[in-house]
Amino acid sequence: MRIIVDSTVARWYIDEMELQPGDQLHIFVRLGGCGSVVPGMSLGIMKEKSSAPRIQVVSEGIEFYMLQDQLWYLENKDLYLQFDSQGDGVGFKVA
Repeated sequence: MRIIVDSTVARWYIDEMELQPGDQLHIFVRLGGCGSVVPGMSLGIMKEKSSAPRIQVVSEGIEFYMLQDQLWYLENKDLYLQFDSQGDGVGFKVA
């Protein structure tokens, strides 16, 4: 399992959330939304520091991470942060 974040997507988050190098973004499982993996659940993202066990990737100086206890959502697949097909921002794809 990996998190893959293109540098263009990382820069989008930097601009939209006014992030600074070293900031951390927590990707978490939430109830509701239209996720493609588990019906009735989806992924969210928020700026939050953590040193708990996790998978992570750093792109453009920003750490994107998921906590160990929520990795079940990925079903041993990779998580891609990419621009959505509508061009309305960034979406999550598990593959």
